[in-house]
Amino acid sequence: MIQLADIERIANAYLQTTDCYLVGVDISDDNLIKVLIDNRQGVDIDTCAALSRYIESNLDRDIEDYELTVGSAGLTEPFRVRQQYEKNLGNEIEVLTADGRKLRGRLTDVADDTFEIEWEEMVRLEGKKRRERTVRQERLKYEAVKYAKYLLKV
Repeated sequence: MIQLADIERIANAYLQTTDCYLVGVDISDDNLIKVLIDNRQGVDIDTCAALSRYIESNLDRDIEDYELTVGSAGLTEPFRVRQQYEKNLGNEIEVLTADGRKLRGRLTDVADDTFEIEWEEMVRLEGKKRRERTVRQERLKYEAVKYAKYLLKV
């Protein structure tokens, strides 16, 4: 069976010569390989094709048969790597926390092991009859969220 680490190593070797980064590699039990890449401006089909050819040139179909797909990370797909958070800094995102809370707000900071989201909500302040708009912020660890993704507004 083709190893995940081998595909990641091959893909990263090629991507070092581009402005793209590896988002993820998935390999099914029957050797269906899916490679996802991204960059700050989006990924064009020529880059995907070139990476696909590079990976194929480093694998031997005579040893093991496989099916390879190389594509860009989808706009509404959950973030898988820190670079995707950095790419979406300042954008509206949706986060589902490990404890089940769903937050929607603007991604305001990205750090090594955490990120910060900011949103507005109406809150009844003590001594006030009417609710007032309040800005809330929360810093979350990457491993404390089930998913975070770009919030596509239609």
